[in-house]
Amino acid sequence: MAMNARIVGNGEITLVLSHGFGTSQEIWEYVIPELSRRYKLLLFDWSFSSAADSQSAATDISYAGLANDLISLLDEMKMKGVVFIGHSLAGMVGCLASVHRPELFSHLVLVAASPRYMNSEEYQGGFEPSKIQDMLSSIEADFQSWADSFATLVLGKNYSNPLWKYLATLKAMNPKTALAVAKMAFLGDQRPLLEQVELPCTIIQCTNDIAMPTSVGYYMESKIKGKTTLEMVEAEGHFPHVTSPEIFIKVIDKILL
Repeated sequence: MAMNARIVGNGEITLVLSHGFGTSQEIWEYVIPELSRRYKLLLFDWSFSSAADSQSAATDISYAGLANDLISLLDEMKMKGVVFIGHSLAGMVGCLASVHRPELFSHLVLVAASPRYMNSEEYQGGFEPSKIQDMLSSIEADFQSWADSFATLVLGKNYSNPLWKYLATLKAMNPKTALAVAKMAFLGDQRPLLEQVELPCTIIQCTNDIAMPTSVGYYMESKIKGKTTLEMVEAEGHFPHVTSPEIFIKVIDKILL
């Protein structure tokens, strides 16, 4: 099946769990057992994931291309009206796909998603331009060493087992593909997209996320055209479904039940 897609559970509501940079569908393992009791789950691996059979030294990674992949997958699975749960950059992919094909989705859940990581005079995305350039240079010069520091930065030192699992999938990426994805995410500006999203949205963000300030969540809440709710999770890191799975599940149930 395309993109290593698999279905778990058999509830009436379908959740599409979409992983972000450096991970695979396995990043959802901490919430799958509980969520699959009430919902049907569609999991898959993006083409840039180290778990994808088709991963290569891709240099043409784009939000538009990934959105088309998502749309094609849902068409292949004959799914409509799904709840899309996208982590990090996948959140913006889901937003773009929903603009093109809104009938495929009933609700968007944007987990630690950001439309713009770079700071400017009128916007705080979390990183100064010079820091982003330094990061991209580090990825290009020594991806494996950069991955060690980045994994600890975004997940935190207090979660050793999840940290090692994340580090393994991150370091298994093709370095050229990792650089292309990082450039797409950290140099891109998806802020104009938010005003085109008319579907109901829920934003889930940790209160202590080193990769993005809490102001990003409030910014997205104010700009998305559809009815939008911001759920701040009292937790550390960029992965609330990993560091606080029980709270994460409660938020999903609050949205849907």
